[in-house]
Amino acid sequence: MHVRSDSFKPYHLLDPRLALGRHDPATHATFAGNRNPHLAWSGAPEGTRSFAVLCWDPDAPTDPAHVNREGTTVPLDLPRADFFHWVLVDLPPTVTAIAEGSHSEGVTPRGKAPGRSHDGGLQGLNDYTSWFAGDADMGGQWGGYDGPFPPWNDERIHAYRFAVYALDVPTLGLSGAFTGADARRAMEGHVLDRTEIVGLYHIWPGARPW
Repeated sequence: MHVRSDSFKPYHLLDPRLALGRHDPATHATFAGNRNPHLAWSGAPEGTRSFAVLCWDPDAPTDPAHVNREGTTVPLDLPRADFFHWVLVDLPPTVTAIAEGSHSEGVTPRGKAPGRSHDGGLQGLNDYTSWFAGDADMGGQWGGYDGPFPPWNDERIHAYRFAVYALDVPTLGLSGAFTGADARRAMEGHVLDRTEIVGLYHIWPGARPW
C-alpha cells in the first residue's frame, strides 16, 4: 500500500492550517486552522473489506511538570508517549481518499461528537478528550480529527504519523466513545496491510529533532 498527501510532504513541517495550535510571539501559542489534511491511498490487497485511519504523535511528554510553563522547557530527552489526533474506522473499501478540511474545519470548543462520518466511517475520540477534561471552556468529547498543538516550550520537534490500515472485516464492532487504543486492539489479527506518512510540527522556535 502507498499513501500520499496533497497537504504536506513527507517529513516536512505541517502548515499551521492543519494544526490546532500555532506559535504566537505575544502569548507563546494560539489556536490555528485545524483542518484535517488530504490523504489518498492505493494498492490495498485483495480481500480488503474496510479501512481505518489513525493519526498519533509519539512524542507527547509523559511528565507535565514542565509543559507550557514560563522559564523552563520540556527537555528533549524526556520520555514520550502516543497521543492520538484522529481515530477513524469502518471506512468502506470504496473510499480511498479524504479531502482536506472534510473531517475538521476550524477549532470547535468542547470538541466534535464521535460517530458516523459523511464518508461512511466511524469516528472515535482523540486524546484532547482527556487533555481538556475539567476545562470549563474546552472540556468535552473530542471526536474525529484535531491537529497538532505540542507544548509551546517543547525542545523536541514532534513527528505526526498518519497511518492507513487495510482490514479483512467490514467493521471492527466499535461504538460510542471508543479511543485510539481501543481501535488498535480491535484491529489485532485483521490488518492485511498498512502504510503511513509522517509530518513534522513544533511551536517553540528552538525545537529540534530527537
